[in-house]
Amino acid sequence: MNRMLMIVGVFCWCGLLPAAEPVRREWKIDGVSREAILSIPETAKREPAPVVFAFHGHGGTARHAARTFRYHEHWPEAICVYMQGLNTPGQLTDPEGKKPGWQKSAGDQGDRDLKFFDEVLKSLKTDYRVDEQRIYSTGHSNGGGFTYLLWSERGDVFAAMAPSGSAALRLQKALKPKPMLHVAGDNDPLVKYQWQTLMINNVKKINQCEDGKPWHGGATLYESKIGAPVVTFVTQQGHKFPQEAPSLIVRFFKEHKRDSESASELPSAEPEAASR
Repeated sequence: MNRMLMIVGVFCWCGLLPAAEPVRREWKIDGVSREAILSIPETAKREPAPVVFAFHGHGGTARHAARTFRYHEHWPEAICVYMQGLNTPGQLTDPEGKKPGWQKSAGDQGDRDLKFFDEVLKSLKTDYRVDEQRIYSTGHSNGGGFTYLLWSERGDVFAAMAPSGSAALRLQKALKPKPMLHVAGDNDPLVKYQWQTLMINNVKKINQCEDGKPWHGGATLYESKIGAPVVTFVTQQGHKFPQEAPSLIVRFFKEHKRDSESASELPSAEPEAASR
């Protein structure tokens, strides 16, 4: 047996899978080519696989997101999808839209990014055995804002969400209860921590959360009366996506699946009004 087969054998014996090498794939959406970097576990053809959608920040790329987030390394059994945005006007930077990003509200740019998400998920369900009770979204900065938009517009699809360095206060009334992990920098110079705190607090109200207590890796857990806990991971790394975050996000995702009694099925509480 050669060295590679021995390594694979050890992974199988331990019940682990090596991370699949990410590959590029294209879709045509309203005549426009869209692309994503996908990591597909070898087992996804025969066994239900969770799906993690990950979105880069404004000015980022899918390839850089795959290298930075590395969700496929932390959860090799999951289908991990690093999607690529198109040039989009930024809310806080790049008003001329010279860099890639994501729509911030429903109807922006003809909903091209929501359509992109829909088409990618549809194709995954066609090509692989997707575990529809374990679909997740995460993203940083503008990508975190798009995660909030997916929550508001496609919320029933997801089991849990993990936005980072973002706030979407205009969307809060459209959110239904759902488990959330939010990553923030308390000295974030771009997306102010005050804005993120308002968003987190309103989600905690929607999810009917209780007082916080220590969770893993320095994060704080707010348990929920309706099964939709909130976890916050706050650093002093400004607007940077912390390298500790991916493992915590994957741990959180693994703890939550969507079912007939999931929080996404429950009526939402009315959050307090807040504005930026």
